[in-house]
Amino acid sequence: MRLDKYLKVSRIIKRRTLAKEVADSGRITINEKIAKSSSTVDIDDVITIRYGNKILIFRVTKLLESTKKDDAKTMYTIIEEKSL
Repeated sequence: MRLDKYLKVSRIIKRRTLAKEVADSGRITINEKIAKSSSTVDIDDVITIRYGNKILIFRVTKLLESTKKDDAKTMYTIIEEKSL
């Protein structure tokens, strides 16, 4: 699944266009490698997002094409969330 779609479906970032902007500006890494919006996301990948004054690190646990609000939370496990 594409990174921008995963971030939208999992509701980590609300809009796919915003997810694309954040990824293409180099603020997202997958397994410590800078990712583009078209990068492929797999189960057990560790994703780090730097946006605003926050850093969010989480592990991908599920890949779903579409979700309801409650199911979206099962798609990832937060490892660390910190403010700068």
